[in-house]
Amino acid sequence: MGIQDLQGKKIAVLGYGMEGKAVTKYLIKHGVKPVLFDQKPLEAWEKPERQEMHTLGVDFVFGPDSFRQLGKFDVAFRSPGVRLAQVESKKLKVTSQTKFFFENCPAKIIGITGTKGKGTTSALIYKMLLGSTIKDKRSRIYLTGNIGKVQPLDFIDKLKTDDWVVYELSSFQLQDLNRSPHIGVVLMVTSEHLDYHLDNKEYVKAKEAIVKYQNENDIALINADFEASLEIGKLGKGKKLYFSSKKTLEKGCFVKNGAILIAGSDFRLPISDLQLRGQHNWENVCAAILAANAAGANKSSIINAIKNFTGLEHRLEFVSQKRGIKFYNDSFSTTPETAIAAIKSFVEPLIVILGGSSKNSDFTLLGKIISESKNIKSLILIGEEAKRIKAAIQAEKLEMLTGAKNMIEIFAQVKSVALPGDVVLLSPACASFGMFNDYKDRGNQFKIAVKNF
Repeated sequence: MGIQDLQGKKIAVLGYGMEGKAVTKYLIKHGVKPVLFDQKPLEAWEKPERQEMHTLGVDFVFGPDSFRQLGKFDVAFRSPGVRLAQVESKKLKVTSQTKFFFENCPAKIIGITGTKGKGTTSALIYKMLLGSTIKDKRSRIYLTGNIGKVQPLDFIDKLKTDDWVVYELSSFQLQDLNRSPHIGVVLMVTSEHLDYHLDNKEYVKAKEAIVKYQNENDIALINADFEASLEIGKLGKGKKLYFSSKKTLEKGCFVKNGAILIAGSDFRLPISDLQLRGQHNWENVCAAILAANAAGANKSSIINAIKNFTGLEHRLEFVSQKRGIKFYNDSFSTTPETAIAAIKSFVEPLIVILGGSSKNSDFTLLGKIISESKNIKSLILIGEEAKRIKAAIQAEKLEMLTGAKNMIEIFAQVKSVALPGDVVLLSPACASFGMFNDYKDRGNQFKIAVKNF
């Protein structure tokens, strides 16, 4: 379905977030005037947001029951947070910004998905390609998806066949796709968004489109260390390559004897050259190397990008050292698995800030890792999930502080336990809502508190 197919049709845009705004502006640019729907009541929007809506010159339908009016429409563009089950209808054709982009993009797409590492891997691939020569200097590189503020429909009209699009893809964006990217990257897949998906099986299935529709000319890059990733990787007809931080591979990229290697080549990069912390990031680097190499990036650009990459904001981000104490902001961690990966990245005495609002996560493994840890000295447990996390921990002597209601109170507890040589790690394993607006707000408040420490 192209933009010409939407002319003269009744079009709805569901959700007035970043994607909804981008879709609306794109449609208006091409002479299609949609109606915007959002389940958030009108009175709940801030004044600047309402003013912005007014300047668009389109109609809005607000409120929890707003989707009931969709029966009059031909096509609906679903934002990622809108469940398919909410809007599926025999009469209404449901699409999304991602689906529309995949159907109309003339450039080659590198798609990246996984439970953890999508943003880091996407940014690394982008930097590798940006610093390289892809076919010729006329090729342009774009980074889009969940990462950053640039939406795919902001630049789709500029794209040419020689261009490359690096696209970070969540399960929400993948679940109704019927096309796969030219290069599909499957990072670690465990469990996530169980407040959205019915169960982990549905979550994993939602990611299948990353490789399911590939043909013989496409490439699938698969994390060999996770069973769910391997299962997804079996799908499609693309050429299969693997990456691992634990196994020696016959084809692909892996870590061995303190270095990153590509099987069958002389490529070797010492782990000590990486500025990123954690074994999970070794896997991300391996995936990025394979993707950039498959796209035609040169070796020097790949290595330079890795050596200079310090990571993304709110993802195991080193904030500062104060009074001999190092502070790391991993606010993007919203699952037990991501918190485990962060905890395993340190050998120093560790104070971990955990907890937040519920995503129906299972904290059993996180509790076991914490109970067996030899370097965690204190936990600061916050939010509604504090009790469940505490119940999963079997270490009787481990100091666990609770009751903090905001970042100021959290840092009062930090000051009571932190000593020179310690690391204070914010890696909540939970959503941020309740105490904070979102993970960015949580991370930014953490960084302000560090500055004032």
